[in-house]
Amino acid sequence: MYNLLNGLSVIEASSFVASPTAGLYLAQMGAEVIRVDQIGGGPDFRRWPVTEANDSLYWENLNRAKKSVALDLGSPQGRELLQELVRKTGQFVTNFPAEGFLSYAKLAEGRADLITVRVMGWADGSPALDYTVNNSVGYPMMTGAGPEPVNHVLPAWDLLTGAYAAFAMLAAVQKRATTGEGLEVRIPLSDVAIGTVANLGGIAEVLYTGANRPRLGNAVYGLFGRDFVTADGVRTMIVVVTPRQWANLITALKLENAVAALEAERGVSFAKDDGLRFNHRDALYPLFGAAIAARSHADLAAAFDAGGIVHSAYRTMLDAANDPALVANNPVFGAAANPSGFDYPAAGSFATVPQLDRQAPQPAPRNGANSEEILAERLGLSSGAIAALIDSGTVGRG
Repeated sequence: MYNLLNGLSVIEASSFVASPTAGLYLAQMGAEVIRVDQIGGGPDFRRWPVTEANDSLYWENLNRAKKSVALDLGSPQGRELLQELVRKTGQFVTNFPAEGFLSYAKLAEGRADLITVRVMGWADGSPALDYTVNNSVGYPMMTGAGPEPVNHVLPAWDLLTGAYAAFAMLAAVQKRATTGEGLEVRIPLSDVAIGTVANLGGIAEVLYTGANRPRLGNAVYGLFGRDFVTADGVRTMIVVVTPRQWANLITALKLENAVAALEAERGVSFAKDDGLRFNHRDALYPLFGAAIAARSHADLAAAFDAGGIVHSAYRTMLDAANDPALVANNPVFGAAANPSGFDYPAAGSFATVPQLDRQAPQPAPRNGANSEEILAERLGLSSGAIAALIDSGTVGRG
């Protein structure tokens, strides 16, 4: 946690991954992020993984450092309260539909300089999820050995969209600071996905070749990179990205003569050309596989580390969670009073700012924990008016 965005307040009305991620990143950099949810929680409030008490560990980690207002969003009065909170605050992140009671045109009627960042599925407003967008841009047909598609378990497009949405909010705030103008930024998952494919050269590649990239299993396209198994059965990934790493890898495995003989046989030099190493993988992989299979993982890891060679053994997420370097001794993590009551390392800001003290991660709020505070502060409602809204079921409190 850092206070780089002190003074910036954002209303968030969202669910699932992409939109809450945008609010999370803003909150971790010091913005006041106020979630507005249905009383009792939105559609992702109990999303798995959950504890035995049915508290969502997913929800309490995507919503750290935020405040919570709970409203009956099915009622006209609850919707009006959300609209007024957005207008009074001036910054809004949401994945609600572009039309309806939270449309930009309707909200901007009372706040001409309003900034809204709206996460969407498809640009035409139709729904999509990370897993369906991923299928549509072709990555599952490139993953694994084939021929069947392999879905990725990481919601990459959600996370990229959330990060892009946080960036878009700050870009829009900067524009308003210089022009006084508000605006709506729409960020569809589908556009983030296909735009990223294009940025990585994928669109150009298939149009240039007229064909899809071959399935490579765990091999890395265009580089010397693949998984190998050591003498003691440890599967490890090795990737070479620089000439120095290549030279050091050959030395560590004592393959200088074998690689030189292969170069002479095929009339090539692998020293500085990633593409040649990739194209001749049919001969290189067996050489390296046999050398790696003859040595223990500990022995190879020490040699690879000494040579600056990029490698990592495959392990489970439970292994990673128990790795002191990744978690216990990592300053990104700290303690927080989690609503679930389960005590575990909580992640704060991923960034490190050497000039600033890192603050501890903050817990997620309980549903409605800040309803009275925010309605009084933002809308100027009296305690009596708020009590009446609570009694009528329009407002909930933690």
